[in-house]
Amino acid sequence: MHTIQVRTAQNVFIHYPVASVADRILAYLIDILILALYFIGLIALLIVHIGIDKDWLLIVLFAIPYLFYSLAFEIFMNGQTPGKRGMNIQVVRLDGSPPTVGNYIIRWLFALVEFQLFSGVIAILTILISGKGQRLGDVVGGTAVIKLIPQEEITGRSVFVTADETYQPTFSQVIALQEQDVELIQQALEVNRSHDNPKPMLMAAERVKTLLGISTDMPPVKFLYTIIKDYNHYASR
Repeated sequence: MHTIQVRTAQNVFIHYPVASVADRILAYLIDILILALYFIGLIALLIVHIGIDKDWLLIVLFAIPYLFYSLAFEIFMNGQTPGKRGMNIQVVRLDGSPPTVGNYIIRWLFALVEFQLFSGVIAILTILISGKGQRLGDVVGGTAVIKLIPQEEITGRSVFVTADETYQPTFSQVIALQEQDVELIQQALEVNRSHDNPKPMLMAAERVKTLLGISTDMPPVKFLYTIIKDYNHYASR
């Protein structure tokens, strides 16, 4: 299964799977249903208020919501429409960063062609062929749609490695660390363990060495586990 790395607020990359064709179709149908309910309610309102007969007003009330529905929601809902939110999927850039307004506009412009002229056939074929779950608008816009799966929350008090009463710390410098520093280390180790992605772990190891002035030949994984054990030892005293 192809995954996309998404950068978290703590500057750690988490791998999310690409959204399936089924998820994207269901999200699209949910959005169409919402639009249909809006139009039904609007028509009922117009029937009651027969006096509304201006063409420009009808265009505003019908055409604009239909054309700009997905674009407006994705811009203001961080890459999601109500349908996407309902299916727990989200638009991201291929590098894992949030899309720009320009990215959303490109996706929207191509969607007009993919869905209005070709009834979504081109979109589905491109998603199946691209290997990254991208429709044509995603390919051109440099975006993809991911499935938001729950991630295990790790805190500085998590018992990643428990230090017993007789434990002798290796690095006394850890007393200078803050709890949020340890949280980032644990998250980096978790990414390495669960997703086989060593980059955050390697960056964390170098950052800790620089911050604490430590010089060691320990492998990065062992070094960070030792840092956590030392921190837990001092924090529990």
